[in-house]
Amino acid sequence: MKENSGSIDIKTPFIEVRDLAFAYEDADGRRHEALRGVSLSIPKGQFVAVLGHNGSGKSTFAKLLNMILLPDKGEIYVDGELVSSPVEPDEDTIFAVRRRIGMVHQNPDNQIVASVVEEDVAFGPENLGVAPDEIRRRVDASLDAVGMREYALATTSHLSGGQKQRVAVAGVIAMLPECIIFDESTSMLDPSGRRDVMKTIQYLNRERGITIIHITHDMSEAALADRVVVLSDGELYLDGTPDEIFSRPDKLRAVALDVPQSVSLLHELARSVEGFRVPDCIKDAEECAEYISMEFDRLGISAR
Repeated sequence: MKENSGSIDIKTPFIEVRDLAFAYEDADGRRHEALRGVSLSIPKGQFVAVLGHNGSGKSTFAKLLNMILLPDKGEIYVDGELVSSPVEPDEDTIFAVRRRIGMVHQNPDNQIVASVVEEDVAFGPENLGVAPDEIRRRVDASLDAVGMREYALATTSHLSGGQKQRVAVAGVIAMLPECIIFDESTSMLDPSGRRDVMKTIQYLNRERGITIIHITHDMSEAALADRVVVLSDGELYLDGTPDEIFSRPDKLRAVALDVPQSVSLLHELARSVEGFRVPDCIKDAEECAEYISMEFDRLGISAR
C-alpha cells in the first residue's frame, strides 16, 4: 500500500528516484528484496525524515542515493541529470555525486580518519584538491557550524560520541555539499548527543539551505522535518508533512511504528477529556506541555 498526501512541492526536484529496486544476495545465493519500485522527488532545501521498521529499506535507500550501492532497477537523478541506474557509472560521475551529496553514517568511528579534529575535517577538502588557504577557511567555518571550534586541536579518540558525530558532520560540511544524508546518525548517541546533532541538522537546513535526508527510527526527530517518508517492506508507504503522517497513528502502528509521545498523549487526552482539541502541529515536549496547560485553562480544568 502506498499513500501520498500530494502536499509536497515536487515541481523542481533536486533528487528524483524512479521505480528504484534493490535486492541483497545472501551466502546461499538467495535474493532478498530491500526496495521495490520506490519513486519520489526531493526539492532543494527540503528537510526529509525517512522512517521505517528494521528491514524496511531505509539504509539501502541512503546508500543508493550516495552511490555506495547501485540499483538493480530504476533511476536516480540529481538536478535533472541521470547519475545512477543498473548500468555501472564511471568514476567521475560517482565522484561528482559525492561532492554534491554527503553522508554521515551511524557510527562516527567508522568515518573519522585522523587523530586530531581539525586534521580530520580537512581530510575531505584535501582529497578534492582544495587550496590550503581555502581548506583552513572551510575547516574553521565547519567547526563553527557544529559548535566544535574550541576542540580543533583535540584528540578525536578522547571525544564523546556526540562530539565525534559533530566532527563527522563538520568533515562533510567542509566539502560544501548541497545535500547531506544522515543514516541513523543519532541512534548510537545519548540524549544530549542526539539533541546536539539535531540542532546541527536544523541549523544546516534552515541557515545554510542544505537539503537534509535524515534516516531515523526516532519519531520526535522526524517531527522536526518538513516532510516524512515512511518505507515498509521496501515500498513507499506514506509521504506527507509530520502533521499529516502523525495524525494517522493506526497506519503507523500497522507497520510497527508509533507516533511521538507528545502526539500520543494529546490524542489520548482528546479521547478522555470532553472538549479537548488536538492541535495541528506540536513539535516537542515543551510545546506539548504548554499547549495542554492552555487547553486545561480554556476548559476550566485544574492541572493539579
